[in-house]
Amino acid sequence: MSKTTLTLNARLDRGDFTLDVQLALPGHGITALFGPSGSGKTTCLRVLAGLERQATGAVVVDGQTWQDSARGVFLPTHQRALGYVFQEASLFDHLTVEGNLRFGFDRTPAAQRRHDWRHGLELLGIGHLLQRRPHELSGGERQRVAIARALATSPQLLLMDEPLAALDTARKAEILPWLEQLHEALDVPVVYVTHSLDEVARLADHVVLLEEGQVLADGPLAQMLTRSNLPLARGDSAVSVLQGHCSGYSPADQLAVYDIDGGQLLLPQSRQGVPQPGTRARLHIQARDVSLSLVMPAQTSVLNVLPAVVDSLTDNALAQVVVSLRLGADGQGATLLSRISSLSARRLALAPGQLVYAQIKGVAMVR
Repeated sequence: MSKTTLTLNARLDRGDFTLDVQLALPGHGITALFGPSGSGKTTCLRVLAGLERQATGAVVVDGQTWQDSARGVFLPTHQRALGYVFQEASLFDHLTVEGNLRFGFDRTPAAQRRHDWRHGLELLGIGHLLQRRPHELSGGERQRVAIARALATSPQLLLMDEPLAALDTARKAEILPWLEQLHEALDVPVVYVTHSLDEVARLADHVVLLEEGQVLADGPLAQMLTRSNLPLARGDSAVSVLQGHCSGYSPADQLAVYDIDGGQLLLPQSRQGVPQPGTRARLHIQARDVSLSLVMPAQTSVLNVLPAVVDSLTDNALAQVVVSLRLGADGQGATLLSRISSLSARRLALAPGQLVYAQIKGVAMVR
């Protein structure tokens, strides 16, 4: 992760709502703004974009001051080198896909152009759509074109306001792999607003949790998802994200071995084919898919059973407990969440520092 190059310090009073945030964000990768409706996520984007003239504070991007109310600095939106992708694609119906991309490119001063207007074609897989008009595209294709149009302006910052919210499940499944691929290729920071914890787990590197206009917490994805004092770890969709790299493959079993911090996981061959040694992947494990045992299971169909040490236990709703584990027999590995019944926790007499065996019933390799 590169050094911090994105600063947002803002206060905005609007009737019964006040936004008051102080954030220093990574200058690379995707930062997800997450929280309930009305928590201030979209307002943060609007302040970054210069659409909230009454907001006080400072916005600094890659060392350039876009706003500093103490010094009387305020760049209007058209002078801020940013791309903005909304829930609706908002393409120009009278233009082809190529025309939409050229529209953004042509209005970018030549001195600020770091990429040709074709920059997003391969990244988003839309090269074959250039002569189509928006009404001839699926919802997922329209959003990919909207993202490519934003990239055509050579932005220093890309803002995305719930870009998948208007899509049905099938269209979301269509566009998510492209967003994952885009993540790896972009050289500008992305601030991404979403209500979906699944999108956060699949795409984000850094997470800002907002509540009633204030920052409840922010930090790297893996830490934020597994902090037992935050709502992310206590909901029905609680998930752990582990980083792994491929260290082997069994052709007979069609299983790949991925090394993680504190052990190894066996994973089926992905849609991308046989992984090469050293291939990195983001591994997505739902807390509900992790059961616990006090002894190493001798006969089980579960492929992935790892030793771990109990770090903490947090009571959850509906007579459940979220158990925070540190992988490895020494408890020095990555953090993994397990959600079990309160009865199971009592029967096992679980306590911090206890050695257990985590049976992982499902692992999704999301990228």
